[in-house]
Amino acid sequence: MSETDERLRRYLEDELGECRNDDLQNRLAELDELESVLSEEVVSSDVRTLSALGNETRYRLVRLLVEADEALCVCEITPLVTVSDSAVSHALSNLTEAGLVTKQKEGRWRKYQATSRASALLTVLDGSR
Repeated sequence: MSETDERLRRYLEDELGECRNDDLQNRLAELDELESVLSEEVVSSDVRTLSALGNETRYRLVRLLVEADEALCVCEITPLVTVSDSAVSHALSNLTEAGLVTKQKEGRWRKYQATSRASALLTVLDGSR
C-alpha cells in the first residue's frame, strides 16, 4: 500500500471509526472521478481566461463591454479608458484570444463585444461581493 493510500486509510478510520478495504477502494474511486475535472484542457482554458481578467486595463474593458450590451467601436472604447491606443488594442487582442470578447470588422471599423462567458464571470463576481 502506498504512503498516500495509508494516509487516506488513517483519515477514513478517524472519520468512520473503522476503515475496511472496501471503504478505501470506494473513496479512491470517488477521488478518481473527481480528478476528471482537472483535465489539462479545461484547466489551461480557465487559467487563460482568468489571467486575462488579472490586468486592470483588460478588466475595465470587459466590464465596459458587458455593461454596454452591444458591440462598440475601438474609437468609442479608447476615450473611456486612461491608457494609450496601443494598450487598448493589445488588451482587446488578449481578451479576444481568451474568449471574453469577440471582434467583428464592419467596413473599416473594428467593433468588440463581450461574450456570454465574460458576462457570466462578471455576474459571479458581482454576486460574491
